[in-house]
Amino acid sequence: MSFKKLFGRCLFIALLFSLSPVQAQEKELLIYCGITMVRPITELARQFEQTEKVRVTISQGGSEDLYQSAKRSQLGDIYFPGEPSYRARHQAEGLLGYHKLVGYNQVSIVVPKGNPKQVKADLKELLRKDLVLILGNVESGSIGQESKRVLDGAKMYPKAVAKAALMMPDSRAINLSLRRGEGDIALNWRATAFFPDNAPHLDVVDLDTKLAEPQALLLIQLTFSKSPVLAQKFIDFAASPEAQAVFRKYGFLDNRTR
Repeated sequence: MSFKKLFGRCLFIALLFSLSPVQAQEKELLIYCGITMVRPITELARQFEQTEKVRVTISQGGSEDLYQSAKRSQLGDIYFPGEPSYRARHQAEGLLGYHKLVGYNQVSIVVPKGNPKQVKADLKELLRKDLVLILGNVESGSIGQESKRVLDGAKMYPKAVAKAALMMPDSRAINLSLRRGEGDIALNWRATAFFPDNAPHLDVVDLDTKLAEPQALLLIQLTFSKSPVLAQKFIDFAASPEAQAVFRKYGFLDNRTR
């Protein structure tokens, strides 16, 4: 092989190596997703990977914990908390940008399958002496925040916290505890009771929407995203009619109804 050809080949290889990190960066997305919405977001991420030839990584956890993780690391592209209060609370910090409404979350009473203790659609049932109560922790996840808001409205929060046998970090932990027989009643996001692994074991007792108002689900672009165009494209996709059918499948209200 001539020196000219060898030099040309080496130059081509060097160019590939120099470009590949940039290309990889442009074709990756990191989504911080609240536990409750992991099922629909995972399904949508797999679809998006196929159409856009991109790799989507999902970091799941409590909404506040996820925000703090993103803030510390300054890595990632999209933040998906379980209720809009997280955007309102942190908006002034400048990390939360473009966003769209992709559905609604709603809190309900959740009980073991068949409702063996005949729990009624009344928040006062949480204080029944014969029921073991499970609540979400207000410091870590969206269900804790929403439970506090609902119970504060009924002037019941301090009594409910004092009665609760367990304070769990997120909606998944609440449901697992109910399924293990560690409690008789809980407040949780209603959609989680319809997930395939929970549906055979749990039932929902719906509360009046005047008490348990549906909460907006906002998919939010992080302002330090290294792939802002791709992040916005995913957000727009999640708000589309096609993606809204996926949210409905997992028990959420879509972005056109409340």
